[in-house]
Order: sequence, then structure tokens, then C-alpha cells
Amino acid sequence: MPKKKLCLALQGGGAHGAFTWGVLDRLLSEKSLEIEAVSGTSAGAMNGAVLVDALKRGGRQHACEQLERFWSSISAAGDRTFKPSRTFFPIFGPNSDWSPLAIWTDLLSLVWSPYDNPFYANVMDDLIRELLPDFSALNDNTTPYLFVCATNVKTNRRKIFCPGELSADALTASACLPTYFRSVQVGEDFYWDGGYLGNPALSPLRSPALAADLLIVWINPLNQPELPTNARDILDRLNEVTFNATLLQELEAIDAVNELKANGAASDSAYKRIRVHEIKDEPNLVALGLASKGNTDWNFLLKLRDYGRRAAEQWLDKSLKEVGKQTTADIRGMLRHLESA
Repeated sequence: MPKKKLCLALQGGGAHGAFTWGVLDRLLSEKSLEIEAVSGTSAGAMNGAVLVDALKRGGRQHACEQLERFWSSISAAGDRTFKPSRTFFPIFGPNSDWSPLAIWTDLLSLVWSPYDNPFYANVMDDLIRELLPDFSALNDNTTPYLFVCATNVKTNRRKIFCPGELSADALTASACLPTYFRSVQVGEDFYWDGGYLGNPALSPLRSPALAADLLIVWINPLNQPELPTNARDILDRLNEVTFNATLLQELEAIDAVNELKANGAASDSAYKRIRVHEIKDEPNLVALGLASKGNTDWNFLLKLRDYGRRAAEQWLDKSLKEVGKQTTADIRGMLRHLESA
């Protein structure tokens, strides 16, 4: 039986990227699916790089093992960095936006930049180089392809790193939050987190050479049931809105092309009709505050992984049969966020 081919779009969101780990872990066990390409930003870029590299080198089981290894390394690095601080503030918990550590970190970022730290080191860069010492598989011309988005600090333009130009620096750049990390130099340019201009970038997945089915794995909720009124909730919602904005705009472009193609227009367009699918878990992720995106406690990451596995299982049960046939995501519902903005 022919495999159902998909392209994956993986959002960034700090430690919440462990949700995507769970999604990928479940999708990898579905033998009827074949991943042709992955576009990722920040944590999505990390998940995507580990996934694509491992698939090319050792197959599905190897990919599952490497994803777990990556998130285990993230947890261990977090333990070394944050566990001593949590010991002093146990009553607030590692997810609390109101913990003294979370508030102090935010206040400090307003007056003290990463460039002021004489002991600065980018922990993510070390983790990436340890887990992916060789980028040859990511840079070859075989599927699945990987695309990574970063933001050019000086030009305010996004950069999509494609096969042939992927590196540890490119991945580190994609996850470079400017209040925590110094900008990452790649070639002659300097980059910040790609989420500001593409979380993730969909344009490379619209190529006629790739599968027409696009599966988005959401981390940042589109919908919030309550109006944010305190300072911490406002910051959290601002982060979500900012990191969803360009993705919604690209979905609007996809919807417009789909409409034109359906009416027989734009026959000479470089793009094709896209069937959009989505995996998300807003009820669970919306309850997590901004501080939890920095929580690398292993039990917390496992909980997010399990959320992702369940969400992927639900999508497979409900929508797998429609892959290759029709869109299953409510694109117009998503775009109402743009219309009301």
C-alpha cells in the first residue's frame, strides 16, 4: 500500500517543545506515514534536526531514541543551571510565573543583557554539537529535508536555512531568545530566534516538489479562555500572539492560493493547493504559564511528551484517513484571529 506523505511544521516554545517530542514519537510508530520535509523554529528546529538526522542514519526507532536522548540532555542541562535556585523557592514550583526566580529573571533582563555576563556560555550550542557532531545527513539532497528559520537582527528579515547550509550555528540561531542569549553569527550576519518572523516558516513546504499535505504541530495556543489582566498573564499572552502572528499570515496566503486554484485561476502559480492538518492540545497547554517554558524538570517534560502522544493518537484516529484527500484543519477558524486583530 502506498505511504501517506506529509510535511511537518513544528513550532517553537521552549520546554513546551517536549509536547512535539511526544507527537513525533507517536507519528514515528505509524508505518503508513512518510515524512518528506520538516520546517521548524527554535525548539521545533531542534526536534526537526534530531528527527531528520536520525531517520536518515538509522530509521524510525533510532529517531525515537535520539529524541528521548535530546530531551534528556535538555533536562540534565537545566538541572545543572536551575535546580540550585529552585531549592531556595520550593513553595512556588518550577512552573510558577510568580516565583521570585521568574520575576527576578525578567527584571534583570530589562537592565542586564547577555553581553554583560562575563561568564556567558550558550548551553544550547554545546548540546547541539554533542548530539549532532556531523551535519552531512541534514545537508544532503535526500528526503526528509529540514528547513530552519531565524531572524536577522540587523535587517529585520527572516532567514530560512535549507539543506546545504544547515549547521550547529543555524540551529542555535533559531533558538536565540535575545534576552537570554547573545546573537548568533552565521557567516557575516547575526541572528535571533526565528519565532519572531516564522514560527515556523511554511513557505519552503509549499514547493510543488513536496507532498501537498502539511501537518502543523501547535505549541502556542491560539485561544485563551480568559482575558489576561495581571502583568504575568499579559506577558504570556503577548508572547503567544507574537509567536503565532506570522504563521497565521502564511496560512492566510495558503488559503488564498487554495481558493484561486479551486476556481481555476493562478494556473501558472509556483505554489500548489495545500491540504492543512493540525495537532494541538490547547486545554492542557493554555494552563501553562510563561515561566513553564523554561522548566526542564524531567517529570514535567515527560508529562508534555504524554500530552503530545495523546494528541497525535487522537489526530491519527480522526484524520489519518483524510491525508492525501482533503484538509482537516479549520483554516477559516484560525484566520478569524487575523480578522479580529
